[in-house]
Amino acid sequence: MAVAYPQTDNSSSTTQIPLVSEDQEDEAHLSRSLNHLETFLRVFGFCQYSLLSLILSWLSFLLLAIALPAIMIKYFSYCTDCEKYQINTFEIQVLVFQSLVATISLACISHNLRKYGARKFLFVDRFHGHLAQFRDEYVKKINGFFRLVVIWVLPFLVLKIIREAVRVVHAPHHSWGQSVAVLIALVVSWTYSITVYLSGCALFNLVCNFQVIHFENYGKLLERDLDITQYIEEHIRLTHYLSKISHRFRIFFILELLVVTASQIVAIFQTTWHSEILNLVNGGDFVISSIVELVGLIISLHAAAKITHRAQGTGSVAAKWHSIVTCAYDDTSQVETGSNCGSSEAANPGHLIHINYSESDLEAVDYVPVPTTTQLASYMSTYHKRQSFVTYLQSNPGGFSVFGWRVDRTLINTIFFLEISLVLFVLGKTITIYHS
Repeated sequence: MAVAYPQTDNSSSTTQIPLVSEDQEDEAHLSRSLNHLETFLRVFGFCQYSLLSLILSWLSFLLLAIALPAIMIKYFSYCTDCEKYQINTFEIQVLVFQSLVATISLACISHNLRKYGARKFLFVDRFHGHLAQFRDEYVKKINGFFRLVVIWVLPFLVLKIIREAVRVVHAPHHSWGQSVAVLIALVVSWTYSITVYLSGCALFNLVCNFQVIHFENYGKLLERDLDITQYIEEHIRLTHYLSKISHRFRIFFILELLVVTASQIVAIFQTTWHSEILNLVNGGDFVISSIVELVGLIISLHAAAKITHRAQGTGSVAAKWHSIVTCAYDDTSQVETGSNCGSSEAANPGHLIHINYSESDLEAVDYVPVPTTTQLASYMSTYHKRQSFVTYLQSNPGGFSVFGWRVDRTLINTIFFLEISLVLFVLGKTITIYHS
């Protein structure tokens, strides 16, 4: 990029001090935000760019997310009422599903980052992202990623600490020192696992939000007097990126949906079939983990539905634009403007009447200027181009899809009713068995 220099007169010194341009400042700001994001992902093991980082990432995950809580629950969390209330059994089941969702998140995201790199994976490189135009929006979305993770992790962390503290008070161990050590170990492990899980969901949301920026800008392109082929080429580019996003996240999306559903079903079985009293001590982990898993799934569903809605909305935006341009012309202004749609003459039909009508013309009430064949053909050609463009957009809506199933509001409603039916079925079975 060009660097601006301050102007000096002839009597001043010939030394020129370079000034940082605004584009360079925006680029530096975006680079810092991307570096912060990549550092965050590297800390939690998502950036596995080398064999050493891959080994360290998975070794840390196995130790913190699986081995540490399993050892604490199995050998160090003994209490007098643990067997009676099945506290250890419940905690092991919660740990299994908690580890599964975190493993899926870490495996899918790290695979894509290792294959494409951070910028290409987020579609903010120079070949995909139009950096000069959307830098500020990219920075806002990256900041939104961090806010989303913090907003959801902190409340759940407080709930987890309260639950573990209540457990220590009502189910004491051999010593208070051991109880506090177990509490800290379980809280640290749990925080790491849910941060990995929610970060994967938030990163998918970030990728979709970046594409939302481009689709919202696509409607503004229609305000410019561009050739129809340029609009079509831009839409093909955007839908191509959506297909890439769908391909990269479809396994993540399906596995998270299946594991979260299985987790909720197991939680319902355990809480409704259990004969003893359920309270915060033995059933608290089921409640907290279920909410965390559902929040991550909702974040993913919302991001997929949002980008699908924006992609499908381009058809209606183009139809509105086509209608406005067509209706902006009366019969006279249409033939006068020809293929120059949106000109100032169309906005002022009175000016056309003043030019075309003579005194003899005004004496005839039913006088209408006859368009030439060239003018009429030019106007009809422009009209048909716009019409074919609108038809193309309505026939190719785009959106996030999973093996051909487009994730929109209709599919989300279907998933919701299937989940409700499954929950009611499980409740009916367990409550009937319990009372019989």
